[in-house]
Amino acid sequence: MASNSSFSSDFTLVGLFAHSGAPGLLFAVVGAVFLTAMVANGLLIFLSHRDALLRTPMYFLLGHLSLIDMLYISTIVPKALADYLVGTGTISFAGCTAQYFLYMGFVGAEFFLLGLMAYDRYAAVCSPLRYPVLMSRRVCWLIVASSWFGGALDSLLLTPLTMSLPFCASHTINHFFCEAPTMLRLACGHKAAYETVMYVCCVLMLLAPFSVVTTSYTRVLVAVQRMRSAGGKRKALATCSSHMMVVTLFYGAAVYTYVLPPAYHTPLQDKVFSAFYTILTPVLNPLIYSLRNRDVRDAWSRVLGRQRGPAV
Repeated sequence: MASNSSFSSDFTLVGLFAHSGAPGLLFAVVGAVFLTAMVANGLLIFLSHRDALLRTPMYFLLGHLSLIDMLYISTIVPKALADYLVGTGTISFAGCTAQYFLYMGFVGAEFFLLGLMAYDRYAAVCSPLRYPVLMSRRVCWLIVASSWFGGALDSLLLTPLTMSLPFCASHTINHFFCEAPTMLRLACGHKAAYETVMYVCCVLMLLAPFSVVTTSYTRVLVAVQRMRSAGGKRKALATCSSHMMVVTLFYGAAVYTYVLPPAYHTPLQDKVFSAFYTILTPVLNPLIYSLRNRDVRDAWSRVLGRQRGPAV
């Protein structure tokens, strides 16, 4: 009976702005960040297709990273902004399930893509002469397909697991979207087995791409240490620095959300960390790669007609 009530009742999202001292200002900031993320990621996708010098494996993968960022921020932020304007945070069970399914799929795909992108940096630094073979078009598509498959598998496993729990207590979600740890706290009954399975799935989802990152960058550091040229070392580290910044930001917030035990969580902290990797990370990713990457800046200049020919 309790389980049936889960499917027939709506949930209420407390929202991101409820406990803010200046909700209107926070609303404006989040709205501006959302628009910036959409424009910045859209421009990066446009440049990677428009400019011939950016049609490389790295920018092919960056274009897909930007696409994922646009998709999952669109799954969460428009609903949160609309709820503030309307003054209510009601979401149906079907809507909550759909949001959960899409969010887990897109974020899972980003986890795997960021991890596999470390292989691209390894190939560029450790095997530059074999780079065209190691990062062929076929390999690039295999990386992208594997990322989407991993995200879809994660979503297909965790969505039925979580949303089949009996939500027989309060239907008020103290969050701004239907996130896994919050939904588990809302469920009642015997859920220890569900929490264990979810914890194992999330740890594996983190460990798989993180192992690729660790292995790749360990070999990169070994290769850099063997370089005799100081300029070569700086160039090699610069090649990897943008990706490492993005990985640290995204994985760090996700580890708190999905790996730390519930005793270390509070609703406010969950909102802050979730906002960081679901709202801020999508806008930081293209900015980090653009501001720290001369190729992107030069491509933008060529598109605007301020520069002729390839960069020197």
